[in-house]
Amino acid sequence: MSNSGFQNSDIQGPLKYISKEEAHALEKELLEDYRFGKQQLIEILGHNCATAVTKAFPLRVLPKKQPTILVVCGPDQNGAIGLVCARHLRTYDYEPTIFYPKRSTDTLFKDFTIQCEKMDIPFLSYLPTEVQLINDAYNLVVDAVLGVEAESQEMKEPCASILGTLKQIRIPIISLDVPSGWNMETGNPDGINPEVLISLMAPKKCVLQYTGKHHYIAGRFLPYDIQKKFELNLPKYPDTDCVVQL
Repeated sequence: MSNSGFQNSDIQGPLKYISKEEAHALEKELLEDYRFGKQQLIEILGHNCATAVTKAFPLRVLPKKQPTILVVCGPDQNGAIGLVCARHLRTYDYEPTIFYPKRSTDTLFKDFTIQCEKMDIPFLSYLPTEVQLINDAYNLVVDAVLGVEAESQEMKEPCASILGTLKQIRIPIISLDVPSGWNMETGNPDGINPEVLISLMAPKKCVLQYTGKHHYIAGRFLPYDIQKKFELNLPKYPDTDCVVQL
């Protein structure tokens, strides 16, 4: 019998924190060998991120009367995952607003943008530099600016200004996969310090430097053979949950 299913209840060993090279190899295998589509993969990850947000911040615990969330998206894949996350948050009765200053020319990313627009999710034309305006208007911020494809030493505009603002806000930040501005391998103690981190597929090496309150992993969809090949040793997911909190 093939052992290529999605379920494994007897994974042994410590959780693995993967390198940038391993992250790229894992995604490459999903896309090429397992025939996951790019849109499919981004959709799964965005949905999982939205689910993690609802677990960390249920509607009933949000401090403001309106369940507002600011989702800040970068130009690459992490930004696209942020767009999908925002769309699913809208279906969960949150009120997301998106800031997406450098839009990708990729047709797929344009489709994700149109889907958000069709659901009447507002897009900001600029990010307020007065951080108190952000603190007053939103319950929390989803950081989908930079991901594993970014290098912290190569920070360019508008990302540099965005991160400068995010470092000053007082409401909780939820980072997708890698906190923006961090080196994926070594972290960045001078970067933003999110209250919640959602690792996509498997935690990255920089997560060893993470000191926030909540860490979720969104990787239940990974086929068992891939988990075994990369020795991920992912934790057991409860019930039918698509994310697990460490």
